[in-house]
Amino acid sequence: MTMTPPPEPTLRLKVDQAALAANWRALNAMSGAKAGSGTPAAGAAVKADCYGLGVDACIPALRDAGCNDFLVAHWSEIASIAAHVPARRLAVLHGPMSDDDCAYARSTGAVPVINSIAQARRWAGNGGGLCHVMIDTGINRLGITPEQISDPAIAALEVDILMSHLASADEDSPANADQLEQFAACRAHITHRRASLANSAGIALGAPYAFDLTRPGIALYGGVPRAEFDGVIAPVARIEAAVIQTRDLKPGDRVGYNGVFMADHAMRSATVSIGYADGFLRARGPGGYLHHGGVDLPILGKVSMDMVVVDVTQAPDIGEGDWLSVPFDLPDAARQSSVSQYELLTVMGQRLRR
Repeated sequence: MTMTPPPEPTLRLKVDQAALAANWRALNAMSGAKAGSGTPAAGAAVKADCYGLGVDACIPALRDAGCNDFLVAHWSEIASIAAHVPARRLAVLHGPMSDDDCAYARSTGAVPVINSIAQARRWAGNGGGLCHVMIDTGINRLGITPEQISDPAIAALEVDILMSHLASADEDSPANADQLEQFAACRAHITHRRASLANSAGIALGAPYAFDLTRPGIALYGGVPRAEFDGVIAPVARIEAAVIQTRDLKPGDRVGYNGVFMADHAMRSATVSIGYADGFLRARGPGGYLHHGGVDLPILGKVSMDMVVVDVTQAPDIGEGDWLSVPFDLPDAARQSSVSQYELLTVMGQRLRR
């Protein structure tokens, strides 16, 4: 039986691939890459479906811009990315948790990040080969401790990238220099080809933090974790949602759950096809707005799972099927909602990602 193709959705997520590529090139230059050298100094964290923006849209843009090193968290993320770049360019941050993980790494060519003595032994016991090693220098999440760097299981590894992760790079914290000092001291005790410490915010801390490879994430996708990126990083995600219905409100009419908004004058409203199931969280409701033709359309009442209501009194020509822009400048949206830029990206729902 042939099914009729589904109708066009009433939500749009547009990824500005040119802006994404430009962001990577800017971060690559800030990481110390010399123009025309052909040797990139920046990789790309592409975990969580490229921070919610979609592997198929983002990986080709990053690849074609010159990125060679890509990082994910889970082994389950490999297959979709390997459709665009060789799996040997992919690092899996959570490392080999089982023999099955090791077998999958060897069959695909993806490179595990070793985070513990147990993982080092597991990887060696399954044939070993090229790997990366994470040293914990103060974030206390993943990684071997500085005290473990001389363990025979670590010494036996074939290490490409020796890495650590900054805990407070988005702040002017003494912890940054402390971690840098610890990482630099550890490097002399593990044979490796490349070293990597800086995330997006760490790139802005300057050349001492760059080493051979930086690992930007949020800044690639339009996030601004430090003021140094203002005017350098461009927005990448553009979201639009369609009007489902319009209505005229009378004084005293209430809108949405619990009637928290009550009209105090006659006004026109529009119900729009986006809600918290799409990542437009309730925190973005109070004081928030959508856009149409340069006009701000204030949000009325609570954000629902699938809908939000806006005041279109100042845009009386808006009708069913018209598209409204959802503000997605990440720093602005984070300030307005008190939700972090990382969360605003990664909580986008499946309906937008389709």
